Amino acid sequence: MTSHGADAERRWWKEAVVYQIYPRSFKDSDGDGVGDIPGIIEKADYLADLGVDCVWLNPVYKSPNADNGYDIADYRAIMDEFGTMEDWEALRDALHERGIKLIMDLVVNHTSDEHAWFVNSRASADNEFRDYYWWREGRDPSETDLDPDDYDTPETVDEVPPNDWESFFGGPAWEYDEGTEEWYLHLFDRKQPDLNWETEAVREDVFEMMEWWLEKGIDGFRMDVINLISKPEGLPDTDPENDIETIDRAVNGPKVHDYLGEMRERVLDPEFLSVGEMIGAPMPMETARQYTTPGPEGDGLSMIFHFEHVLIDRGDDPLELVEWDLPDLEAIFDRWQTGLADEGWNSLYFNNHDQPRQVSRYGNDGEYRRKSAKLLATLLHTLRGTPYIYQGEELGMTNYPFDSLDDFRDVATLNPIRNALEAGEIESFEEVKDRARAMSRDNARTPMQWDDSEYAGFTDPESTPWIGVNPNKETINVEAERDDPGSVWHYYRDLISLRKEHDVLVYGDYDPLTPEHESLWTYTRTLDDDSLLVVLNFGDGETRFEPPATLEGAKAEDLISNYDADADDVAGVTLRPWEARVYHIL
Repeated sequence: MTSHGADAERRWWKEAVVYQIYPRSFKDSDGDGVGDIPGIIEKADYLADLGVDCVWLNPVYKSPNADNGYDIADYRAIMDEFGTMEDWEALRDALHERGIKLIMDLVVNHTSDEHAWFVNSRASADNEFRDYYWWREGRDPSETDLDPDDYDTPETVDEVPPNDWESFFGGPAWEYDEGTEEWYLHLFDRKQPDLNWETEAVREDVFEMMEWWLEKGIDGFRMDVINLISKPEGLPDTDPENDIETIDRAVNGPKVHDYLGEMRERVLDPEFLSVGEMIGAPMPMETARQYTTPGPEGDGLSMIFHFEHVLIDRGDDPLELVEWDLPDLEAIFDRWQTGLADEGWNSLYFNNHDQPRQVSRYGNDGEYRRKSAKLLATLLHTLRGTPYIYQGEELGMTNYPFDSLDDFRDVATLNPIRNALEAGEIESFEEVKDRARAMSRDNARTPMQWDDSEYAGFTDPESTPWIGVNPNKETINVEAERDDPGSVWHYYRDLISLRKEHDVLVYGDYDPLTPEHESLWTYTRTLDDDSLLVVLNFGDGETRFEPPATLEGAKAEDLISNYDADADDVAGVTLRPWEARVYHIL
């Protein structure tokens, strides 16, 4: 075994635990049914008590909310329903006073169509902002297989878009503009036009905006779909014969490393936390290392969010679920743990605002909800990398029992279903209800459950939350879990403390022991002479674990377990359903 951890460069963001806040659903302070910045300030002590080191704040910028704030109309203003810039400054100060750092969401692949840049760009074909976005003339339908009837254009326009790309939210990735008689690119919603990073003025304006926020005292950025900012030359069509889809054309473009290198030189600093969301999977490891290697050899991002493990149950169709097994999941993590052992750093997550609740997806949200929630937490907090906690994860919050299409708010759920209904591919929502329930991003966006009151303490009882509150708030809520020493919340608190006490959990090498086992995931973490053994049983049944010969009979201390599991040596043991154990090898 080669030791990498002992030589690792120490950074605060490697040792941190990051807590993600989706402001719209965290805490409503003014009774309008929408979470806000003053509500987050109210809960600053809660975050400090949990023990987190950094908050990642989802977008709070001025936005018309076509995609819940990821369509930004003004990067230097706060959305009215979230509060004011003074409120944001008070939040920054409240967190910093408690020793908690703050990173902001950077959304610069696209803007809102209400951003001044796009309003000007759309005004005429020859104005100075035209090249801030991707404008192209349409094509003659005879040159392609595309059907003009599939596009929302006036009857007098007999043309189709510049290419056949599809939006990631469903439907075409191009929108026709009658005023200038050209099409603009939007890889997401039609109200989210893509910025053209080939235009130097775009890059200058983005870097200046980033500097402005850093001067206001933030500690870094989470960079939304940052590997989409470079588009391929000529914007070629997809290639179904060779299984090349829109996402394959759009990700990791030819100039993305040039743009990020320029960002590194202009804005980034190794002391800032910069995490890039890298849409698409699987990513070649050499590409990942390019993104995370310090300059000038690399792009200098602290870490990336890859999508490999959160696409494990997704098929080609937006609403297709596929089966997966534990060896497949572990193989993905093993690849990344090994691949970034020498260069780069891992981000560790199952949950975020774009993913279903982890205990419903990877665990058992019924009989073994608490046990499996603790096991998943044990995994993420004992691997090599920086753990991210998404709000409510520390309670073991579950998916929401959506019953009708009207219950959903997310365009990524609604658009594909509405398109399928309009195209006659399905006759009713009931045909896809179970899949929508399992996959929707709205599962993560239901309100934080603070207590067992009507709206879970999220908003005023006489108000109406912007999205439904999970009925299980009566038993799964902060108030109840803080009063229960055996709760998921207290387990998370213990894990966070444990990580601060043991450098081996941060910098130690990772070595898997049972990579092919259908229910056991076991590994060691080693830093110099310090060693831990992690044993996890992913399943509703019992599983026998026999330690390898190198560890058999070794003296051990049980550091943490989701069952009572005192031990003074490493011996064969029958693990109970969803049991997790972490041993300190003495």
